Amino acid sequence: MKKIILASLAFIMLNAKSFSQDKKFYIFLCFGQSNMEGNAKFEPMDTTNVDPRFRVLAAVDCPEFHRVKGSWYTAVPPLSRCNTGLTPGDYFGRTMVANLPKDVRVGVINVSVGGCRIELFDKDNYQSYVSTAPNWMKGMISQYEGDPYGQLVQLARLAQKDGVIKGILLHQGESNTNDTLWPKKVNTVYNNLIHDLDLTASSVPLLAGEVVNAEQGGVCASMNKIIATLPQLIPTAHVISSKGCTDAADNLHFDAAGYRELGKRYAEKMLSLLGYKTSITQ
Repeated sequence: MKKIILASLAFIMLNAKSFSQDKKFYIFLCFGQSNMEGNAKFEPMDTTNVDPRFRVLAAVDCPEFHRVKGSWYTAVPPLSRCNTGLTPGDYFGRTMVANLPKDVRVGVINVSVGGCRIELFDKDNYQSYVSTAPNWMKGMISQYEGDPYGQLVQLARLAQKDGVIKGILLHQGESNTNDTLWPKKVNTVYNNLIHDLDLTASSVPLLAGEVVNAEQGGVCASMNKIIATLPQLIPTAHVISSKGCTDAADNLHFDAAGYRELGKRYAEKMLSLLGYKTSITQ
């Protein structure tokens, strides 16, 4: 009996060690559609002076950037797929590490699909959505093995061996404009993530960004009224304002400067939730 107990303890200790987490490695999940995957081209200023404390877990293989899916790299854009652009995640992470203690690292995982509805991330119903998606979208979805939600969870579980998930960043809604059920659908995805990753909702807030603001001529700006109701359904949800964030000529996507500002705002909110003061000005 004693040998069995000792063997069991050894197994538990070995298992705990193999899944040991760095409590000072803060991980954030990013998902959504084109404004989260990054529509604007990144510029030289975006690819230089990236603090190596800011990491990205490659969501797909990118041979041209010498990245392998499931491995960590310094978070130089692109943070989503190989041919995507600047995202709110870029300056979210940069701002986070600039305001956190020097021994804290930040990692992001970005699984996003341009043009998709929130239904794509519903693990129980995504297949019916994919079956009717246009071919150009199916091509992007296929890079996530046909199941972006499943891929996000798979990568997140891998990341949990290295660090601790501290929050979820969402930017989606353009393709669900005026859909009053959108908050309920987001709640389903959020709750699934909390359950599937064995997280505690009170410790993992959801930050949802507004679409291009009406003052900028946003063609989907009416959706912001619906996004504003999200905290009524999800107590841990917080809405990130897009007011003043500059956009592209299509009035649908932010431009590079807009992504930088929006990313900083995501970070400011997250830092405050984590109990840190920032020097960010808007």
